[in-house]
Amino acid sequence: MTLPHRRSVVLMFPGTGAQHARMAAGLYRREPVFTAALDEVLALLGPEGADARADWLATHPAVPMEADARSAPLLFAVDYAMGRLVESWGVRPDAYLGHSMGEFAAAVLAGVFPLPDAVRLLWERVRLQRGTPRGGMLAVAAAPPELAGYLGSGVVVAAVNAPRHTVLSGPDTPLEAVARRLAADGRTFRKLASRTPYHSPALAPLVAPTAELLRTMRLRAPRTPLHSAYTTGPLDPAEAVSAEFWAGQPTAPVLFWATLDRLLADRDRVLVEAGPSQSLTVLARAHEAVRAGRSVVLPTLPARAAGPEEDRRSVRAARDRLLGTADAGGHSGTLPVDLPAR
Repeated sequence: MTLPHRRSVVLMFPGTGAQHARMAAGLYRREPVFTAALDEVLALLGPEGADARADWLATHPAVPMEADARSAPLLFAVDYAMGRLVESWGVRPDAYLGHSMGEFAAAVLAGVFPLPDAVRLLWERVRLQRGTPRGGMLAVAAAPPELAGYLGSGVVVAAVNAPRHTVLSGPDTPLEAVARRLAADGRTFRKLASRTPYHSPALAPLVAPTAELLRTMRLRAPRTPLHSAYTTGPLDPAEAVSAEFWAGQPTAPVLFWATLDRLLADRDRVLVEAGPSQSLTVLARAHEAVRAGRSVVLPTLPARAAGPEEDRRSVRAARDRLLGTADAGGHSGTLPVDLPAR
């Protein structure tokens, strides 16, 4: 008898730039686990959380989604709630992987942070970012060595998402100058939905105060492997509980492709993107292991805002594929499974 091919499940969580208006809003009050988890995050923010929820559900929000006070808590809340929803189906992931802020959602689900501490740290960063220079991020269709001549004056490589998908970050004025040069040179690029120069030296003022806050928290080694896009591998116990490691993330580059490459070299995977926009799905589909069919990628939400019914249809389709393994070739998730600790 031939045993079916088994792939281990990895939950992936997108970061800044994946947010969009009314992302996953069609699940609110329709998917109880998602709703409870999202409300739990926003309740920890008090009145600020209530305001963020109102803007998330509004057709014309008072504060746009690109503002840190909206993008940070709402993207974290949707990532975390989607992770809780997928796990409520009875799926036990073998690993977690987050991109930028998505690593916080992954860390909570992996048991490193209690949810209240993660939200407190997230909001402290939002508060501190208000005192840093305005800036942004550019996604460029080029490898990092090709962009060396564009760097300087605070503009740095913020992320390497694929062999020819590099993100630059920096304060507004020098970044706008870089954008003009890229356009003049015929480079393909786009501006990401962020008003903050994440993963650049501009956010250095956040490091010391957030490290101090982190030292008051009781961090734990992950219960399930947590693959960090800052180290490109699974966090060891010392890294997971290091205040300096978590505090330094706003200024460190995200090395998503190298992390994904190591993850897929380890074994065949079902990569489940538990978050909006399908940005990680698009990147992972370009990997040789996925193109060859050894691993598969499964988004849970639509690529863009398409209305509440499309949110629900997308989630139903993901659940049916994951639990029915219709074309995922089986997975190693265990049924049933306890919900992750809060």
